[in-house]
Amino acid sequence: MKHRPVRVVLVDDHEMVLEGLKAMFARFSGRVRVVGSAANAEEAQQVVSTLKPDVVLCDVRLRGSSGLDLCRRLTEQHQECRVVLLSVYEDEQYVYQAMRVGAAGYLLKRVGGEELVTALEMVHDGETVVDTTLAGRVASSAARLHSGEFWPGARLGLSQRESEVLGFIVAGLSNKAIASRLVIGDETVKSHARAIYRKLGVSDRAGAVAAALREGVFR
Repeated sequence: MKHRPVRVVLVDDHEMVLEGLKAMFARFSGRVRVVGSAANAEEAQQVVSTLKPDVVLCDVRLRGSSGLDLCRRLTEQHQECRVVLLSVYEDEQYVYQAMRVGAAGYLLKRVGGEELVTALEMVHDGETVVDTTLAGRVASSAARLHSGEFWPGARLGLSQRESEVLGFIVAGLSNKAIASRLVIGDETVKSHARAIYRKLGVSDRAGAVAAALREGVFR
């Protein structure tokens, strides 16, 4: 029995990327059909609400917002819709973070057409896909995490350096003191702090401390 094409909405803030993906998928019209596209999170929510696609293929980084945040909102608002994140970041921590916000897949932007189409079909059938380049590292990291051989905060999607910064935040150190301890700049500490807040779903230091203690990251 032949399945109908997977209905896909594309989300990327670069027109060239959107047009490139559309051209790629045109070669697989019997398997994937692009029904709409969006250049930002607000537009994406409107397009998805109107078109109700099977899968949303979304860039991790969007101008003025985060593809991860958009993924969370879409999966909460449209439980029947599956979201696959497309990224240039070859870091397993991004994969963990993607899974935490409900993504059904995490693929690198260098993925080929046939592989991408197959991944979207698998996602539509209920499977979760991770780029083959990252799959081995993710499995290895998960095994180390399960055995306790990992840094605090890894399971929440924090990088090792972000976990270090969070530890100092929990300990009550100022940004300047943290910078001194880690031998990095104040602005770098602030950048890590912003990433921590976003990943933990909080807006300030107090929220980060509360989340860290609640999740048992630091005691």
